[in-house]
Amino acid sequence: MLSAQQDRLARAGLSAALEAGIAILNAGGPSLDAVEAAVRVLEDDPQFNAGRGSAMTAEGRVECDAAIMDGSNRRAGAVAGVRSTRNPIVLARAVMEQSPHVFLAGSGADAFARAKGIEDADPEWFETPERRRQLDELLANPDAPFDLGMKYGTVGAVARDLSGHVAAATSTGGLTGKKWGRVGDSPLIGAGTYADDRAGAISCTGAGEYFIRLGVAHEIAAITRLLGEDMLAAADGLIAELSSLGGKGGVIVAPAHGISGWAFNTPGMYRGRADSGGMRQVAIYADE
Repeated sequence: MLSAQQDRLARAGLSAALEAGIAILNAGGPSLDAVEAAVRVLEDDPQFNAGRGSAMTAEGRVECDAAIMDGSNRRAGAVAGVRSTRNPIVLARAVMEQSPHVFLAGSGADAFARAKGIEDADPEWFETPERRRQLDELLANPDAPFDLGMKYGTVGAVARDLSGHVAAATSTGGLTGKKWGRVGDSPLIGAGTYADDRAGAISCTGAGEYFIRLGVAHEIAAITRLLGEDMLAAADGLIAELSSLGGKGGVIVAPAHGISGWAFNTPGMYRGRADSGGMRQVAIYADE
């Protein structure tokens, strides 16, 4: 359970991200711009595990992953193990639009960011006392279960614009205490991030190893597109399958047709949604 202050700050961050995205959509802007803007807000907010405030590795440093995908043409960009780029989602979009590649990793990804003039930041900017405390707690319990490091999850955004195009963006600091260059589902197109105008957009959070094994994001899109199933129902089905394998987490979805929403199997998930009609919803716990 969050403290009253943590609850207030998290909801404020979610609301700010929603407003950043919906402002672009209401002005007729593209969904790709909207999801990038929303995720940038969350990357800059230390309450969330992405960008500033990312979880720390076992070595006590930050390694960020991010991905973005345009549903209109299925172009995508992704980065993993980024250490000095302030907004990994901006770098992921640059990989998509300014390189012939989809996925860059480690020091090469940061070097590409510098070559493109993307803003960097010192390690001290990313690191927060709370994330250091979480790492110390984990290192003091070497026999703790693997998922202890997953208390604070990925951030993501999905959107459908006035032209009917969808986009998805995901960003994370990964697991607290992660080792050996571990990479989860967030930057993997089809596992943690996917967008296709023929179905919708999906962003995932949770136990990345399970999302990778199931190809959750693409699977939801494929079921929607090929079987004609409602995307929220498809999301519920994939989360049920995730549960059957022992995985925990959730997804947010923006269907090509229909209402956006989510599915998750945890006691709570930071989430929010907005539309051009003025609807705004922010929630944290499962019973909201």
